[in-house]
Amino acid sequence: MTSCQCRHCGHPLTQVFLDLGTAPPSNAYLRADALHQAETWLPLKLMVCDACWLVQTLDFTGRESLFDAEYAYFSSCSSSWLQHAQRFVISMLEELKLNADSLVMEVAANDGYLLQYVQAAGIPCFGIEPTTSTANAARAKGISIVERFFGTQLANELVAQGKTVDLSVANNVLAHVPDINDFVAGFTRLLKPHGVASFEFPHLLNMVQQNQFDTAYHEHYSYLSLHAVQGIFARNGLHIFDVQEWPTHGGSLRVLAQRADTRCHAEQDSVNGVLQKERTAGMTTLAFYQDVQFRAEQAKFDLLQFLLDCKRTGLRVAAYGAAAKGSTLLNFAGVRPDLLPYVVDINVHKQGKFLPGSRIPVFGLAHLLADKPDRILILPWNLQDEITRDIAEIQSWGARFVVAIPSLQIL
Repeated sequence: MTSCQCRHCGHPLTQVFLDLGTAPPSNAYLRADALHQAETWLPLKLMVCDACWLVQTLDFTGRESLFDAEYAYFSSCSSSWLQHAQRFVISMLEELKLNADSLVMEVAANDGYLLQYVQAAGIPCFGIEPTTSTANAARAKGISIVERFFGTQLANELVAQGKTVDLSVANNVLAHVPDINDFVAGFTRLLKPHGVASFEFPHLLNMVQQNQFDTAYHEHYSYLSLHAVQGIFARNGLHIFDVQEWPTHGGSLRVLAQRADTRCHAEQDSVNGVLQKERTAGMTTLAFYQDVQFRAEQAKFDLLQFLLDCKRTGLRVAAYGAAAKGSTLLNFAGVRPDLLPYVVDINVHKQGKFLPGSRIPVFGLAHLLADKPDRILILPWNLQDEITRDIAEIQSWGARFVVAIPSLQIL
């Protein structure tokens, strides 16, 4: 059942932001024994609410089918992301003066990539993680995990158990929830009067300005500006007091919030600074959102032309990184194994499987190093520096890296 009303404010949705046709869920990797079965393809269409400026998908499936027991995204596979998480923990321990009497909670704790540093510092903590695969990986690190989806119901249960928190963390999950009001209200209920809630999410400003259309997939229900997030938080009892801009995931915001009824932390100039940046860019006008489709299609055509030219001239191409954004790009462009024979990934949970839709096989890195292709298409472009550094040895046989976003470039 699709919704034609904004999931935050209920305003009718009439303005199309981006239409990528149809695609299967981007993390629904296929096992070999499932290749003879049909996949579920769903419309991938994004709308912008011209009342609160929340960009959002039209919904065609429930979260349980997207975040299932075999969910294959493991945060610890990126060394740069682990370093980012560790730096965050160190800074929060110092700024909030957390100690053995404090309690830290992370929603979407994944494989324990962040809470492992909280635990190592001797601070009591627990995680909320609905996907069994990653929850078990976190438990293997000794981290306590509640294997549930988060919202007000779970928050009320935790409060009844005495588990109010000094710090809650929600990295790259605010975009992943269908009921964003209920999700945010849960943090308000769990925070102690002086508590801080930290949220990180890709900044919609960068998605538009840098043509990051491939970050659109069914698991991302919302695409967030600070303007929209401020309105969502205010409605649900949170007050934003600080905003930081980070380069992660193509450009993200870290928003620090507190209970609106206590406001123990002074509001920083950074909040108005980012809001002004958005206003200057035109993010509260429809004109800002109306060129995205054209630039997405141009990137699609350029990628296809590159792959066809390589095919004609005998250059062999492989891809690195079986990322969800890669599936969005390849399915939008209609790329199949005849143009891109395989992709490699260091995540063992993806190896031996096939990308959804395109059905391109996923191998380990050793396959690429043995095959020695001429061109390597980096699908998770946000990890370009990390990837080009980690497999710089491709230069020994004259291979070149390629990225398709924001535009095609041979590195």
